[in-house]
Amino acid sequence: MKLKTLTTAMILATVPMTGAFAAALDRSGQSIAAFLQPGNYFEAGISILDPSVSGQEAGDSATRRNIGDMAGDYYFPSAALKFQPTSKFSVGILYDQPFGADATYTGNNVFVSDSTNTILAPDALAGIRQNTITTNFNALTAEQRVGAALQAQGVDLTTQAGQTQYQTTLTAYNNLDTVKQQIDTGVLAGVTSTVDAGLANVNGLLGTGNTSVEVDTQNLSFIAGFQPTENWNIYGGAVYQTIKGNLALRGQAYSLYNGYDASIPENSSVGWLAGLAYQIPEIALKASITYRSEIDHDVNVNESIPTLPALALLPNGAAAAAAIAQASGETKITTPQSVNLDFQTGIMANTVAFANVRWVEWSKFSIQPYKFGLISEAVGPIVDRPDGFNLVEYEDDQISATVGVGRKFNDLWAGNVSVGWDSGAGNPVSTLGPTEGYWNVGLGLQYSPTPATFIAGGVKYFMLGDAKAQTGAQAGGPEYVAEFEDNNAWAYGLKMGYRF
Repeated sequence: MKLKTLTTAMILATVPMTGAFAAALDRSGQSIAAFLQPGNYFEAGISILDPSVSGQEAGDSATRRNIGDMAGDYYFPSAALKFQPTSKFSVGILYDQPFGADATYTGNNVFVSDSTNTILAPDALAGIRQNTITTNFNALTAEQRVGAALQAQGVDLTTQAGQTQYQTTLTAYNNLDTVKQQIDTGVLAGVTSTVDAGLANVNGLLGTGNTSVEVDTQNLSFIAGFQPTENWNIYGGAVYQTIKGNLALRGQAYSLYNGYDASIPENSSVGWLAGLAYQIPEIALKASITYRSEIDHDVNVNESIPTLPALALLPNGAAAAAAIAQASGETKITTPQSVNLDFQTGIMANTVAFANVRWVEWSKFSIQPYKFGLISEAVGPIVDRPDGFNLVEYEDDQISATVGVGRKFNDLWAGNVSVGWDSGAGNPVSTLGPTEGYWNVGLGLQYSPTPATFIAGGVKYFMLGDAKAQTGAQAGGPEYVAEFEDNNAWAYGLKMGYRF
Protein backbone atom coordinates (compact mmCIF):
# COMPACT_ATOMS: atom_id res chain seq x y z
CA MET A 1 0.00 0.00 0.00
CA LYS A 2 1.75 3.14 -1.26
CA LEU A 3 0.35 6.34 0.26
CA LYS A 4 2.96 8.94 -0.60
CA THR A 5 0.42 11.04 -2.53
CA LEU A 6 -1.57 11.50 0.66
CA THR A 7 1.26 13.48 2.22
CA THR A 8 0.23 16.28 -0.14
CA ALA A 9 -3.48 15.67 -0.11
CA MET A 10 -4.05 15.45 3.63
CA ILE A 11 -2.97 18.94 4.68
CA LEU A 12 -6.54 19.21 5.95
CA ALA A 13 -5.51 17.11 8.96
CA THR A 14 -4.72 20.47 10.56
CA VAL A 15 -7.93 22.36 9.83
CA PRO A 16 -7.13 25.94 10.97
CA MET A 17 -9.01 26.03 14.26
CA THR A 18 -7.39 23.28 16.31
CA GLY A 19 -7.32 25.21 19.59
CA ALA A 20 -10.09 27.69 18.96
CA PHE A 21 -11.68 27.34 22.41
CA ALA A 22 -9.04 25.66 24.55
CA ALA A 23 -8.33 26.05 28.25
CA ALA A 24 -7.34 29.33 29.89
CA LEU A 25 -6.14 31.77 27.18
CA ASP A 26 -5.07 29.14 24.62
CA ARG A 27 -6.29 29.92 21.09
CA SER A 28 -4.36 28.78 18.03
CA GLY A 29 -2.87 25.50 19.22
CA GLN A 30 0.55 26.60 17.87
CA SER A 31 0.77 23.95 15.15
CA ILE A 32 4.12 23.33 13.44
CA ALA A 33 2.57 21.27 10.61
CA ALA A 34 3.15 23.86 7.88
CA PHE A 35 6.92 23.81 8.43
CA LEU A 36 6.94 20.03 8.02
CA GLN A 37 5.32 20.07 4.58
CA PRO A 38 7.61 18.87 1.76
CA GLY A 39 9.32 21.33 -0.60
CA ASN A 40 8.58 25.04 -0.78
CA TYR A 41 5.24 25.87 0.71
CA PHE A 42 2.95 28.79 1.62
CA GLU A 43 -0.38 28.87 3.43
CA ALA A 44 -2.73 31.45 4.95
CA GLY A 45 -5.81 30.81 7.05
CA ILE A 46 -8.41 32.31 9.30
CA SER A 47 -10.47 30.85 12.14
CA ILE A 48 -13.69 32.32 13.52
CA LEU A 49 -15.22 31.41 16.87
CA ASP A 50 -18.84 31.98 17.86
CA PRO A 51 -19.25 30.97 21.54
CA SER A 52 -22.30 31.12 23.77
CA VAL A 53 -21.41 31.27 27.47
CA SER A 54 -24.11 32.15 30.00
CA GLY A 55 -24.77 31.29 33.62
CA GLN A 56 -26.24 32.32 36.95
CA GLU A 57 -25.07 34.03 40.12
CA ALA A 58 -24.20 31.42 42.72
CA GLY A 59 -21.95 30.65 45.67
CA ASP A 60 -21.03 33.77 47.62
CA SER A 61 -23.28 36.06 45.58
CA ALA A 62 -26.18 37.43 47.61
CA THR A 63 -28.54 37.16 44.62
CA ARG A 64 -29.29 34.46 42.05
CA ARG A 65 -29.85 36.40 38.85
CA ASN A 66 -29.22 35.05 35.37
CA ILE A 67 -26.07 36.04 33.47
CA GLY A 68 -26.46 36.43 29.72
CA ASP A 69 -23.95 35.44 27.05
CA MET A 70 -20.64 37.08 28.04
CA ALA A 71 -18.24 35.52 25.49
CA GLY A 72 -17.35 37.67 22.51
CA ASP A 73 -17.02 36.37 18.95
CA TYR A 74 -13.51 36.63 17.59
CA TYR A 75 -11.31 35.61 14.69
CA PHE A 76 -7.61 34.96 14.37
CA PRO A 77 -5.51 34.62 11.21
CA SER A 78 -2.49 32.40 10.60
CA ALA A 79 0.15 32.17 7.88
CA ALA A 80 3.27 30.18 7.04
CA LEU A 81 6.09 30.37 4.50
CA LYS A 82 8.61 27.55 4.18
CA PHE A 83 11.62 27.14 1.86
CA GLN A 84 13.63 24.00 1.12
CA PRO A 85 16.83 25.35 -0.53
CA THR A 86 18.57 21.94 -0.31
CA SER A 87 17.54 18.40 0.50
CA LYS A 88 19.04 18.74 3.97
CA PHE A 89 18.15 22.29 5.06
CA SER A 90 14.87 24.14 5.41
CA VAL A 91 13.84 27.52 6.78
CA GLY A 92 10.47 29.01 7.51
CA ILE A 93 8.41 31.62 9.28
CA LEU A 94 5.06 30.97 10.97
CA TYR A 95 2.53 33.58 12.13
CA ASP A 96 -0.26 32.90 14.60
CA GLN A 97 -2.11 34.43 17.55
CA PRO A 98 -1.52 31.85 20.28
CA PHE A 99 -3.25 33.34 23.33
CA GLY A 100 -6.16 35.70 23.87
CA ALA A 101 -9.43 36.59 25.56
CA ASP A 102 -12.55 38.51 24.59
CA ALA A 103 -15.49 38.85 26.98
CA THR A 104 -18.05 41.42 28.11
CA TYR A 105 -20.74 41.02 30.77
CA THR A 106 -24.09 42.73 30.26
CA GLY A 107 -27.48 42.86 31.94
CA ASN A 108 -28.19 42.97 35.66
CA ASN A 109 -25.77 40.81 37.63
CA VAL A 110 -22.73 40.93 39.94
CA PHE A 111 -20.41 41.72 37.00
CA VAL A 112 -22.25 44.92 36.03
CA SER A 113 -22.28 48.06 38.21
CA ASP A 114 -25.52 49.40 39.66
CA SER A 115 -26.67 51.73 42.45
CA THR A 116 -26.81 48.92 45.04
CA ASN A 117 -23.08 48.15 44.83
CA THR A 118 -20.95 48.69 47.93
CA ILE A 119 -17.21 49.14 48.25
CA LEU A 120 -16.85 45.79 50.02
CA ALA A 121 -19.09 42.78 50.33
CA PRO A 122 -22.12 43.73 52.48
CA ASP A 123 -21.15 41.46 55.38
CA ALA A 124 -17.55 42.70 55.42
CA LEU A 125 -18.70 46.31 55.10
CA ALA A 126 -21.19 45.88 57.95
CA GLY A 127 -18.40 44.63 60.20
CA ILE A 128 -16.10 47.52 59.27
CA ARG A 129 -18.93 50.02 59.75
CA GLN A 130 -19.76 48.77 63.24
CA ASN A 131 -16.10 48.55 64.24
CA THR A 132 -15.49 52.11 63.02
CA ILE A 133 -18.50 53.45 64.92
CA THR A 134 -17.51 51.65 68.11
CA THR A 135 -13.85 52.69 67.87
CA ASN A 136 -14.64 56.33 67.18
CA PHE A 137 -17.25 56.51 69.96
CA ASN A 138 -15.05 54.80 72.56
CA ALA A 139 -12.19 57.15 71.73
CA LEU A 140 -14.25 60.16 72.87
CA THR A 141 -13.65 61.36 76.43
CA ALA A 142 -16.47 62.48 78.71
CA GLU A 143 -15.52 66.10 78.03
CA GLN A 144 -15.65 65.54 74.26
CA ARG A 145 -19.03 63.76 74.44
CA VAL A 146 -20.58 66.54 76.53
CA GLY A 147 -19.11 69.19 74.24
CA ALA A 148 -20.42 67.42 71.15
CA ALA A 149 -23.89 67.06 72.68
CA LEU A 150 -24.12 70.75 73.58
CA GLN A 151 -22.83 71.87 70.18
CA ALA A 152 -25.48 69.68 68.52
CA GLN A 153 -28.05 71.67 70.57
CA GLY A 154 -26.64 74.97 69.29
CA VAL A 155 -24.77 75.98 72.48
CA ASP A 156 -21.82 78.30 71.82
CA LEU A 157 -19.03 76.99 74.01
CA THR A 158 -16.83 80.02 73.36
CA THR A 159 -19.07 82.24 75.52
CA GLN A 160 -19.18 82.49 79.32
CA ALA A 161 -22.77 81.26 79.35
CA GLY A 162 -21.80 78.33 77.16
CA GLN A 163 -18.93 77.37 79.45
CA THR A 164 -21.16 77.55 82.52
CA GLN A 165 -23.70 75.24 80.88
CA TYR A 166 -20.85 72.94 79.82
CA GLN A 167 -19.53 72.57 83.39
CA THR A 168 -22.99 71.95 84.78
CA THR A 169 -23.76 69.33 82.16
CA LEU A 170 -20.35 67.63 82.59
CA THR A 171 -20.97 67.28 86.35
CA ALA A 172 -24.40 65.79 85.68
CA TYR A 173 -22.90 63.42 83.06
CA ASN A 174 -20.36 62.11 85.57
CA ASN A 175 -22.88 61.64 88.37
CA LEU A 176 -26.26 60.86 86.87
CA ASP A 177 -26.75 57.72 84.78
CA THR A 178 -29.85 59.08 83.08
CA VAL A 179 -27.94 62.13 81.82
CA LYS A 180 -24.98 59.99 80.74
CA GLN A 181 -27.25 57.61 78.84
CA GLN A 182 -29.11 60.46 77.14
CA ILE A 183 -25.89 62.20 76.04
CA ASP A 184 -24.18 58.95 74.93
CA THR A 185 -27.21 58.00 72.84
CA GLY A 186 -27.16 61.33 71.05
CA VAL A 187 -23.39 61.32 70.52
CA LEU A 188 -23.47 57.73 69.24
CA ALA A 189 -26.16 58.72 66.74
CA GLY A 190 -23.93 61.57 65.59
CA VAL A 191 -20.92 59.29 65.18
CA THR A 192 -23.05 56.78 63.27
CA SER A 193 -24.33 59.50 60.96
CA THR A 194 -20.78 60.70 60.26
CA VAL A 195 -19.52 57.17 59.53
CA ASP A 196 -22.48 56.42 57.25
CA ALA A 197 -21.91 59.66 55.36
CA GLY A 198 -18.28 58.68 54.89
CA LEU A 199 -19.26 55.24 53.62
CA ALA A 200 -21.73 56.80 51.21
CA ASN A 201 -18.94 58.99 49.86
CA VAL A 202 -16.67 55.96 49.51
CA ASN A 203 -19.37 53.96 47.72
CA GLY A 204 -19.67 56.88 45.33
CA LEU A 205 -16.16 56.08 44.09
CA LEU A 206 -17.33 52.84 42.48
CA GLY A 207 -17.19 52.44 38.73
CA THR A 208 -20.04 52.30 36.24
CA GLY A 209 -20.56 50.00 33.31
CA ASN A 210 -19.65 46.39 32.55
CA THR A 211 -16.84 43.99 33.29
CA SER A 212 -14.87 43.34 30.09
CA VAL A 213 -11.53 41.90 29.01
CA GLU A 214 -9.60 41.80 25.76
CA VAL A 215 -6.16 40.21 25.39
CA ASP A 216 -4.32 39.80 22.09
CA THR A 217 -1.00 38.13 21.32
CA GLN A 218 0.94 37.59 18.10
CA ASN A 219 3.76 35.16 17.36
CA LEU A 220 6.36 35.08 14.61
CA SER A 221 8.31 31.81 14.71
CA PHE A 222 11.57 31.81 12.75
CA ILE A 223 12.55 28.18 12.19
CA ALA A 224 15.52 26.37 10.64
CA GLY A 225 15.54 22.62 10.06
CA PHE A 226 18.19 20.03 9.31
CA GLN A 227 17.25 16.77 7.56
CA PRO A 228 20.19 14.33 7.84
CA THR A 229 18.13 11.70 6.01
CA GLU A 230 14.80 11.56 4.23
CA ASN A 231 13.21 10.30 7.45
CA TRP A 232 14.46 12.75 10.10
CA ASN A 233 14.00 16.48 10.62
CA ILE A 234 15.65 18.36 13.51
CA TYR A 235 14.41 21.93 13.84
CA GLY A 236 14.46 24.95 16.12
CA GLY A 237 14.42 28.71 16.17
CA ALA A 238 13.41 31.99 17.77
CA VAL A 239 9.90 33.16 18.59
CA TYR A 240 9.05 36.86 18.57
CA GLN A 241 5.89 37.56 20.58
CA THR A 242 3.78 40.64 21.27
CA ILE A 243 1.05 41.04 23.89
CA LYS A 244 -1.47 43.77 24.67
CA GLY A 245 -4.82 44.03 26.42
CA ASN A 246 -7.48 45.97 28.25
CA LEU A 247 -9.49 45.11 31.34
CA ALA A 248 -12.39 46.67 33.24
CA LEU A 249 -13.75 45.21 36.50
CA ARG A 250 -17.26 46.22 37.46
CA GLY A 251 -20.03 45.03 39.75
CA GLN A 252 -20.46 43.78 43.30
CA ALA A 253 -18.40 40.65 42.63
CA TYR A 254 -15.22 42.77 42.61
CA SER A 255 -16.07 44.94 45.67
CA LEU A 256 -13.08 47.27 46.20
CA TYR A 257 -11.94 46.69 42.60
CA ASN A 258 -15.31 47.77 41.19
CA GLY A 259 -14.10 50.54 38.88
CA TYR A 260 -10.59 49.14 38.33
CA ASP A 261 -9.21 49.55 34.79
CA ALA A 262 -5.96 48.20 33.39
CA SER A 263 -4.43 48.81 29.99
CA ILE A 264 -1.52 46.65 28.86
CA PRO A 265 0.38 48.56 26.17
CA GLU A 266 1.79 46.41 23.39
CA ASN A 267 4.99 44.74 24.57
CA SER A 268 7.34 42.42 22.70
CA SER A 269 9.73 39.72 23.83
CA VAL A 270 11.54 36.66 22.47
CA GLY A 271 11.43 32.94 23.25
CA TRP A 272 12.44 29.80 21.40
CA LEU A 273 11.22 26.47 20.09
CA ALA A 274 12.81 23.13 19.23
CA GLY A 275 11.54 19.89 17.81
CA LEU A 276 12.12 16.58 16.13
CA ALA A 277 10.12 14.93 13.35
CA TYR A 278 10.21 11.47 11.75
CA GLN A 279 8.47 10.36 8.58
CA ILE A 280 8.09 7.40 6.24
CA PRO A 281 6.52 8.95 3.13
CA GLU A 282 5.70 5.59 1.54
CA ILE A 283 3.06 4.88 4.21
CA ALA A 284 2.17 8.53 4.92
CA LEU A 285 3.61 8.23 8.42
CA LYS A 286 4.70 11.43 10.09
CA ALA A 287 5.36 12.09 13.78
CA SER A 288 6.71 15.22 15.45
CA ILE A 289 7.25 16.67 18.90
CA THR A 290 7.69 20.41 19.41
CA TYR A 291 8.61 22.31 22.56
CA ARG A 292 7.96 26.04 22.96
CA SER A 293 9.54 27.99 25.81
CA GLU A 294 8.02 30.44 28.24
CA ILE A 295 8.22 34.06 27.12
CA ASP A 296 8.60 36.81 29.74
CA HIS A 297 7.10 40.27 29.26
CA ASP A 298 7.91 43.14 31.62
CA VAL A 299 5.14 45.68 31.13
CA ASN A 300 4.26 49.05 32.65
CA VAL A 301 0.53 48.46 33.00
CA ASN A 302 -1.59 51.62 33.08
CA GLU A 303 -3.90 51.18 36.07
CA SER A 304 -6.85 53.32 37.14
CA ILE A 305 -8.10 52.77 40.71
CA PRO A 306 -10.81 55.29 41.63
CA THR A 307 -11.64 53.41 44.85
CA LEU A 308 -8.14 53.75 46.29
CA PRO A 309 -9.25 56.29 48.99
CA ALA A 310 -11.55 53.58 50.37
CA LEU A 311 -8.52 51.89 51.92
CA ALA A 312 -8.88 54.49 54.68
CA LEU A 313 -11.64 52.26 56.05
CA LEU A 314 -8.96 49.76 57.10
CA PRO A 315 -6.45 50.12 59.94
CA ASN A 316 -3.49 52.15 58.62
CA GLY A 317 -5.31 52.16 55.29
CA ALA A 318 -4.93 55.90 54.64
CA ALA A 319 -1.15 55.60 54.70
CA ALA A 320 -1.30 52.54 52.43
CA ALA A 321 -3.53 54.38 49.95
CA ALA A 322 -1.13 57.32 49.79
CA ALA A 323 1.84 55.00 49.23
CA ILE A 324 0.07 53.02 46.49
CA ALA A 325 -0.98 56.21 44.70
CA GLN A 326 2.69 57.21 44.40
CA ALA A 327 4.03 53.72 43.63
CA SER A 328 5.16 52.54 40.21
CA GLY A 329 6.66 49.34 38.91
CA GLU A 330 6.64 46.78 36.14
CA THR A 331 4.30 43.84 35.86
CA LYS A 332 5.70 40.49 34.70
CA ILE A 333 3.50 38.46 32.37
CA THR A 334 4.93 35.09 31.36
CA THR A 335 3.17 33.18 28.60
CA PRO A 336 3.45 29.44 29.31
CA GLN A 337 5.70 26.74 27.90
CA SER A 338 4.06 24.00 25.86
CA VAL A 339 4.63 20.71 24.06
CA ASN A 340 2.82 19.55 20.90
CA LEU A 341 2.88 15.93 19.74
CA ASP A 342 1.53 15.26 16.23
CA PHE A 343 1.10 11.93 14.49
CA GLN A 344 -0.41 10.65 11.27
CA THR A 345 -0.21 7.37 9.36
CA GLY A 346 -1.86 5.66 6.44
CA ILE A 347 -4.34 3.01 7.48
CA MET A 348 -5.63 1.93 4.05
CA ALA A 349 -5.56 3.12 0.47
CA ASN A 350 -6.27 6.88 0.33
CA THR A 351 -7.02 7.02 4.08
CA VAL A 352 -5.00 8.57 6.91
CA ALA A 353 -5.50 8.55 10.68
CA PHE A 354 -4.16 11.53 12.62
CA ALA A 355 -3.79 12.67 16.21
CA ASN A 356 -2.56 15.71 18.10
CA VAL A 357 -1.79 15.99 21.83
CA ARG A 358 -0.94 19.33 23.42
CA TRP A 359 0.28 20.20 26.93
CA VAL A 360 0.40 23.78 28.24
CA GLU A 361 1.74 24.70 31.69
CA TRP A 362 -1.04 27.00 32.85
CA SER A 363 -0.56 26.03 36.51
CA LYS A 364 2.38 28.43 36.77
CA PHE A 365 0.67 31.27 34.91
CA SER A 366 -0.65 34.32 36.74
CA ILE A 367 -1.14 38.04 36.18
CA GLN A 368 -0.85 40.53 39.04
CA PRO A 369 -0.64 44.15 37.84
CA TYR A 370 1.66 46.15 40.09
CA LYS A 371 -0.82 48.40 41.93
CA PHE A 372 -3.48 45.67 41.87
CA GLY A 373 -1.03 43.56 43.85
CA LEU A 374 -0.31 46.28 46.41
CA ILE A 375 -4.03 46.74 47.05
CA SER A 376 -4.49 42.97 47.36
CA GLU A 377 -1.88 42.89 50.10
CA ALA A 378 -3.72 45.66 51.98
CA VAL A 379 -7.15 44.01 51.79
CA GLY A 380 -5.92 40.39 51.75
CA PRO A 381 -6.45 39.78 55.48
CA ILE A 382 -10.17 40.54 55.08
CA VAL A 383 -10.55 37.66 52.56
CA ASP A 384 -8.07 35.27 54.21
CA ARG A 385 -5.36 36.05 51.67
CA PRO A 386 -2.73 37.75 53.92
CA ASP A 387 -0.12 37.70 51.12
CA GLY A 388 -2.46 39.22 48.56
CA PHE A 389 -3.82 37.58 45.41
CA ASN A 390 -3.58 37.64 41.61
CA LEU A 391 -5.91 39.14 39.04
CA VAL A 392 -5.85 35.84 37.11
CA GLU A 393 -4.34 32.45 37.88
CA TYR A 394 -4.98 28.83 36.96
CA GLU A 395 -4.82 25.70 39.08
CA ASP A 396 -3.96 22.96 36.56
CA ASP A 397 -2.01 22.38 33.39
CA GLN A 398 -3.95 21.97 30.16
CA ILE A 399 -3.93 18.73 28.18
CA SER A 400 -5.85 18.54 24.91
CA ALA A 401 -6.13 15.89 22.24
CA THR A 402 -7.64 15.55 18.78
CA VAL A 403 -8.00 12.34 16.80
CA GLY A 404 -9.50 11.82 13.39
CA VAL A 405 -9.52 10.17 9.99
CA GLY A 406 -8.95 11.83 6.62
CA ARG A 407 -9.71 10.38 3.20
CA LYS A 408 -8.83 11.36 -0.35
CA PHE A 409 -11.93 10.91 -2.52
CA ASN A 410 -10.29 11.75 -5.83
CA ASP A 411 -7.63 14.09 -7.24
CA LEU A 412 -9.78 17.13 -6.43
CA TRP A 413 -11.49 16.38 -3.13
CA ALA A 414 -10.59 15.09 0.32
CA GLY A 415 -12.24 15.31 3.71
CA ASN A 416 -11.85 14.47 7.38
CA VAL A 417 -13.74 13.91 10.63
CA SER A 418 -12.29 14.49 14.10
CA VAL A 419 -13.08 14.36 17.79
CA GLY A 420 -11.36 16.61 20.33
CA TRP A 421 -11.07 16.89 24.11
CA ASP A 422 -9.58 19.52 26.39
CA SER A 423 -8.96 19.09 30.12
CA GLY A 424 -9.37 22.72 31.07
CA ALA A 425 -7.05 24.41 33.56
CA GLY A 426 -8.85 23.79 36.82
CA ASN A 427 -12.24 24.47 38.38
CA PRO A 428 -13.28 26.96 39.79
CA VAL A 429 -12.01 29.20 37.00
CA SER A 430 -11.54 32.91 36.44
CA THR A 431 -14.65 35.05 35.94
CA LEU A 432 -12.89 36.39 32.82
CA GLY A 433 -13.12 32.98 31.09
CA PRO A 434 -15.69 30.78 32.87
CA THR A 435 -15.53 27.42 31.05
CA GLU A 436 -13.76 24.21 31.99
CA GLY A 437 -12.44 22.30 28.98
CA TYR A 438 -14.57 20.82 26.18
CA TRP A 439 -15.44 17.99 23.85
CA ASN A 440 -15.74 18.77 20.15
CA VAL A 441 -16.54 17.16 16.83
CA GLY A 442 -15.31 18.49 13.51
CA LEU A 443 -15.69 18.10 9.77
CA GLY A 444 -13.17 19.29 7.17
CA LEU A 445 -13.19 19.45 3.38
CA GLN A 446 -10.33 20.19 0.98
CA TYR A 447 -10.45 21.10 -2.71
CA SER A 448 -7.28 20.94 -4.84
CA PRO A 449 -7.86 22.55 -8.23
CA THR A 450 -4.22 21.83 -9.17
CA PRO A 451 -1.55 19.58 -7.64
CA ALA A 452 0.14 22.72 -6.29
CA THR A 453 -2.85 24.50 -4.72
CA PHE A 454 -5.66 23.77 -2.31
CA ILE A 455 -8.49 25.38 -0.37
CA ALA A 456 -9.50 23.73 2.92
CA GLY A 457 -12.40 24.58 5.20
CA GLY A 458 -14.01 23.11 8.25
CA VAL A 459 -16.44 23.46 11.10
CA LYS A 460 -16.29 22.30 14.71
CA TYR A 461 -18.92 22.16 17.40
CA PHE A 462 -17.69 22.57 21.00
CA MET A 463 -19.55 21.27 24.05
CA LEU A 464 -18.02 23.46 26.74
CA GLY A 465 -17.42 22.14 30.25
CA ASP A 466 -19.45 23.47 33.20
CA ALA A 467 -17.53 25.75 35.55
CA LYS A 468 -17.75 27.73 38.76
CA ALA A 469 -16.37 31.27 38.34
CA GLN A 470 -14.34 33.03 41.02
CA THR A 471 -12.69 36.41 41.35
CA GLY A 472 -8.96 36.86 41.93
CA ALA A 473 -9.60 37.36 45.65
CA GLN A 474 -11.20 33.89 45.78
CA ALA A 475 -8.59 32.04 43.69
CA GLY A 476 -7.05 29.06 45.40
CA GLY A 477 -10.10 28.42 47.57
CA PRO A 478 -13.55 26.87 47.10
CA GLU A 479 -15.41 30.20 47.00
CA TYR A 480 -17.11 31.33 43.79
CA VAL A 481 -19.66 33.89 42.63
CA ALA A 482 -21.32 32.32 39.57
CA GLU A 483 -21.92 29.04 37.72
CA PHE A 484 -21.81 28.54 33.95
CA GLU A 485 -23.45 25.39 32.55
CA ASP A 486 -24.61 23.82 29.26
CA ASN A 487 -22.62 26.18 27.03
CA ASN A 488 -21.30 25.66 23.52
CA ALA A 489 -19.39 27.21 20.65
CA TRP A 490 -19.10 26.92 16.88
CA ALA A 491 -15.80 27.37 15.07
CA TYR A 492 -15.23 27.86 11.37
CA GLY A 493 -11.94 27.73 9.53
CA LEU A 494 -10.63 28.46 6.06
CA LYS A 495 -7.13 27.84 4.74
CA MET A 496 -5.45 28.24 1.34
CA GLY A 497 -2.10 26.75 0.38
CA TYR A 498 0.38 26.75 -2.50
CA ARG A 499 3.42 24.61 -3.30
CA PHE A 500 6.13 26.14 -5.46
